[in-house]
Amino acid sequence: MSSPLTITPLYPTFGAQISGVDFSQPIPDSTFGQILTACHKYGVCVFRNTGLNDKEHVEFSRRFGELDDIRPYLHPGRKLRYDFVELFDAGNVGDDGMLLGREDARWWYNKGNALFHVDSSFNPRRASFSLLRGVVLPPAHTGGNTDFADTRTAFEELPDEVKEELIRNDYVVAHSIHHSRKVAAPEYFKDVDPTMFDMKKHKLVQLHEPSNRMNLYIAAHGHHIEGMPKEQSDELLKTLMVHATQEKYTFSVKWENEGDLIVWDNTCVMHRSGRFEGGYVRDMRRTTVHDASSTAWGLNREGEKKFGFNVANMSSKGDVVEHQTVQAI
Repeated sequence: MSSPLTITPLYPTFGAQISGVDFSQPIPDSTFGQILTACHKYGVCVFRNTGLNDKEHVEFSRRFGELDDIRPYLHPGRKLRYDFVELFDAGNVGDDGMLLGREDARWWYNKGNALFHVDSSFNPRRASFSLLRGVVLPPAHTGGNTDFADTRTAFEELPDEVKEELIRNDYVVAHSIHHSRKVAAPEYFKDVDPTMFDMKKHKLVQLHEPSNRMNLYIAAHGHHIEGMPKEQSDELLKTLMVHATQEKYTFSVKWENEGDLIVWDNTCVMHRSGRFEGGYVRDMRRTTVHDASSTAWGLNREGEKKFGFNVANMSSKGDVVEHQTVQAI
């Protein structure tokens, strides 16, 4: 017998906190059905103090669909940090358990997480849900919130002539993880040319099938609009990103307890990591669910392999020390 859930909206147009879920017990199908419905409706759902461990986190995530595997993203020779290939390391701790420093490519790579984005738009098959759990949190006063943007309402409130143009032209955006990382850390990645790497294509405006609402599918990974002159493409993508990340379409979730879990739908919201003071461990672990909608593969070849981010790790003198692949998050 399932217990009724308490669903408290967090923002006028999206986001909710769900309480009443006992994660220490098997979650009945009827209860999970309520959770899934809420996630589709609100786009972002917050669960406080779940008590989940890594195994339980992965098992709960599997109920949302097929999970991504981190191994294709790992540099050869780098060991899995966790016992589960579905768990992405979304924190600031290296393989040695120490805080990442500026000498590590991953420190610079992680700067891209502070840009509004969706997970896996740079992959042939995009992501639907992401489930992020706080394992070790920095002190509350240091920040470290996670911010979200409502791209469904942002599309609905575009001027009519802009919406008509976007729908009429059915624009396709090429997404690149190399692009967003270079935007976030241009000096460190100055020798990275995103056009030298394969990009994945997804339509700019899509129907969010679970809610039957149109959505603006944009992200910091968006490099260009196919078939459009670069200057015009850059301007349109910038205009849409600025529009969708206005204060009226965004809100911030504060991490309160170790064990807090945020579930969001990448096919209707963007997210970013908020600022926080350095010097503290922030151990965050994430599972990512493969999208199963009719537009999951975009304009890419179904079954196509995905790859990690290729970057030259620089020494303090700027010399190339080694080539490595860092995890795409």
